[in-house]
Amino acid sequence: MNITVDGLKINYTDEGTGKPVLLLHGWGSSNVVYRGIINTLSSRCRLIAPDFPGCGGSDTMAEPWTLEDYSNFVLKFLDALGIKNPIMMGHSHGGRVTLYMTAKGLVNPEKIVLLDAAGLIPKKSFKQKFRAKSFKVIKWFLTLPVIRRFSGNLLDKARRHYGSADYNAAPEVLRKTLVSLVNTDLRDILPNIKCPSLLIWGENDDATPLSDAKIIESLIPDAGLCVIKGAGHFSFCERPYEAHAIINSFI
Repeated sequence: MNITVDGLKINYTDEGTGKPVLLLHGWGSSNVVYRGIINTLSSRCRLIAPDFPGCGGSDTMAEPWTLEDYSNFVLKFLDALGIKNPIMMGHSHGGRVTLYMTAKGLVNPEKIVLLDAAGLIPKKSFKQKFRAKSFKVIKWFLTLPVIRRFSGNLLDKARRHYGSADYNAAPEVLRKTLVSLVNTDLRDILPNIKCPSLLIWGENDDATPLSDAKIIESLIPDAGLCVIKGAGHFSFCERPYEAHAIINSFI
């Protein structure tokens, strides 16, 4: 299905009847990751899952977005479908948007579900700090007026070498968006979330580590954490039967 939001064609799935549940996917993903959850809940819930701009079957935005821009997009998307205050469920970046919107009072969900959610700036290891500092020095040098004329595509090569897989795979507008997002930390506003909050996390998540989940759980007054043993960043896909049972019970 498609709908237009602020001039962007947005691909989305809308299945089932009953209590509305909004499913927000992670960075570079699409609503396809929620197929199992949709199948599990569609007999008693209405599952709405958009592709964020620049992902799946949706158009890409013209300018870089901030977390506030993503929140405004979700509000306009919900308004276009006539949906008010659905249960919110978000994986990774979708979890970041869910946390921000709920903590800021932009939505008033009955419950939220966070799946290996982003939203905190993790402490960097010495190696990560060294790589970041090295790239900044190289970027500074290659953009000097005297050097720039002779550096050719060396800066792009440096970005590919030092950047993450998500960063390197994205077009320029999404690269700038990603930089903005990963440098946003939500921990100061998380105590504002008052609704029941379920956290499902992979024990071996190396993108949003389990230590993040424990911090988020400690900051949200009514939160509970379920750890999926042996799973990584897509815990609900890697261990679907376990994750679906937990979600089904909570919803």
